[in-house]
Amino acid sequence: MHAPVNLPLLTDGYKLTHHAQYPNGTEAVYSYFESRVGATYSETTFFGLQYVLKRYFVGPVVTDDDIDVAKKFTRDYFNQDGLFNEAMWRHIVREHGGRLPVRIRAVPEGLAVPTANVLVTVENTDPKCYALTNHLETVLSHIWYPCTVATLSRKIRALVERFLLDTAGPETTARALPFMLHDFGYRGVEAVDAAGIGGGAHLVNFLGTDTVRGIETAMTFYNEPSVCGTSVPATEHSVMTALGREGEREMFEHVLSLYPTGVVSIVSDSYDIFAAVRDIVCAPSFKELVLARDGVLVVRPDSGDPVTTILRCLDILADGYGATANDRGYRELHPKVRLLWGDGIDYDGIYDILNALKNAGWSAANISAFGSGGGLLQKMDRDVQRFAFKCSAQKRDGVWHDIFKNPLDTTKASKKGRLGLVRHGDGFRTVPEAEAGDGDVLETVFEDGVLLRDMTFAEIRENAGK
Repeated sequence: MHAPVNLPLLTDGYKLTHHAQYPNGTEAVYSYFESRVGATYSETTFFGLQYVLKRYFVGPVVTDDDIDVAKKFTRDYFNQDGLFNEAMWRHIVREHGGRLPVRIRAVPEGLAVPTANVLVTVENTDPKCYALTNHLETVLSHIWYPCTVATLSRKIRALVERFLLDTAGPETTARALPFMLHDFGYRGVEAVDAAGIGGGAHLVNFLGTDTVRGIETAMTFYNEPSVCGTSVPATEHSVMTALGREGEREMFEHVLSLYPTGVVSIVSDSYDIFAAVRDIVCAPSFKELVLARDGVLVVRPDSGDPVTTILRCLDILADGYGATANDRGYRELHPKVRLLWGDGIDYDGIYDILNALKNAGWSAANISAFGSGGGLLQKMDRDVQRFAFKCSAQKRDGVWHDIFKNPLDTTKASKKGRLGLVRHGDGFRTVPEAEAGDGDVLETVFEDGVLLRDMTFAEIRENAGK
């Protein structure tokens, strides 16, 4: 399960020199990871640490060959000898069998924690390896990405749920909500690994996805025994344009005939979305095919202004198939036809569409799903939730010392001391570790090369629902 990486080099370049910079007598470095004040969203959904631990940290992960390579690299990188921390890494191989002597405590994955609270703590367990704690900061900080995706996905879920409840009611909401945000992001991320852990983060909150790698990640790193996401047969423009404009209707009929049951999604804007909906989807003979199916036809516009296009398509479909008022007083199309929007969609775009539908008297249930690619998996960085990894305590000559930073920009002030997390009302609060006691939400998940908490994806989904 380990990637072919060199642990001594799996860090920022300047960190290779830090072991010599700590005060004499340093025995332990204690650091923590948080989403700081000023984050975009008031809560952070925690996800992705177990992936990092299993991929890079579990078991023997350092060898003498790694150290030889890293020593030469450091010499060439800084163009001088003596900077590489060879003594610590050789000690890890000889005394710990290549296993990392650190203890990592963390929030259970899936929980949504208010910002400015501790999420992870890291400390070395061998005094000869005090520099290891912050050496690992670089790769551990990468969990900012799955945490941010899971946070955004959760926020969209809450947004869609609100509109569904208002315009369709609880029964429809319970049935439709798990599929309302569909992951289109596989091709839009920078690497397969990002698709995996980002796609997995989305699946914490929803079931719909076309990022297959996200499902594989849940199965490989989170003990998921079965396929935990779903999709439907759907077309793309290479299919719908195969017979040219004059053959568009034939392609609609061909695709529909392939899938006599279930949901099928047809991208419909190859030439003129409104003509396609009016002259093909609503044509009497095609309508007969749709109504005869044991399933739903999803019409997918893929260009133009989302609000204008969706509202006009709804009007055309209502003329062709009919629409009735539900018990909330909002119109719903015939249940055999629905719409999907997946072009350039993000949180704000989803709000604009749902709000416009509501104002026009349409139920949110007329949308089978929003397909989001870059807006879900790519348009973000570490500053969205202002993630930071900071040292808060150091042990020197047997005595622990609280440390912190407090710059003029007080939003970057760091916490001090050893930390715990306790439940506080409906949320959480960071307190000194000694004060947290048995009520500490942080759990030891990794120690001395061993994974101590191995969560299932089902457990994470359960936590996310709380």
